[in-house]
Amino acid sequence: MLTVQDLVKVYPGPVAALRGVSLEIGDGMFGLLGPNGAGKTTLMKIVAGVLEATAGSVNLDGHDVLHHPDYVWERLGYLPQEFGFYPHLSGREMLEHLLRLKGVVAPAGMRPLCDALLEEVNLLEEGGRKVKSYSGGMRQRLGIAQALAGDPRLIIVDEPTAGLDPEERNRFYRLLARLAENRIVLLSTHIVEDVSVLCPRFAIIHQGRLVEETTPAEARAAVAGLVFEGRVEPERVDALERGGQVVRSVVSEGRHHVRLYVPDGRPPEGFESAEPTLEDAYLVTIRRVSGRLAPEEPELASQGSAPA
Repeated sequence: MLTVQDLVKVYPGPVAALRGVSLEIGDGMFGLLGPNGAGKTTLMKIVAGVLEATAGSVNLDGHDVLHHPDYVWERLGYLPQEFGFYPHLSGREMLEHLLRLKGVVAPAGMRPLCDALLEEVNLLEEGGRKVKSYSGGMRQRLGIAQALAGDPRLIIVDEPTAGLDPEERNRFYRLLARLAENRIVLLSTHIVEDVSVLCPRFAIIHQGRLVEETTPAEARAAVAGLVFEGRVEPERVDALERGGQVVRSVVSEGRHHVRLYVPDGRPPEGFESAEPTLEDAYLVTIRRVSGRLAPEEPELASQGSAPA
């Protein structure tokens, strides 16, 4: 169990990056969803024992991470958002270099260990290729390979699918889902699809605060019957946005395709009821806490959520 209690991080300025975040995370995949700059990466770094907290506590299986970070370091696999590779090295050489930097011990030899890890992430056949020839998805899988060394209890991945094409993203989803079967995997992302596909439970973080902790099904159910869609002229979109109802607006075939959140269930003329998605639920929450929706809407169904 990973337990985060009343976690606060204030940078000089002062800038409050985290404002009293509390979470209890068991085995499996848990998502941290929020816009860029919400505080997700700060939370991940503190949990990983590489950044000091201003206040609060973090415990992994009952062990204090903040005062004894070496405990989590020995049980951690970490794939940060920005991961530097040496392009002139082969994938196998790069992995071996990273494992030596981490102090990984390989009783049977480093080469067999690297090959086993490359096979785990389906890169064994490409292990001899230069990293500069790898696609974005292959580089992410190489990053996961180094994170897997030592069979970690906790794996942290920060924005792992950003920039990946749909095929690479789906391949990465399958890999992450397999890794979460017998350990804690903490996934930070601003991509709603990542959470929808991978996470039985997730938290929404906004401006350093825990806004909601819920499940994809609960989140969708909270806006069921209140989401409507229609195609309108551009000038009408502006009026709808001023009314604080627009969840999403995209241009299709020269007209605006608009999804609305209507708390009273009575949409404007020309709109029909739509099946709610997790993206709808997420955007409703973000717009609510940002003050960009009409004020009478209910919050998402949640357990243990903190006020915005």
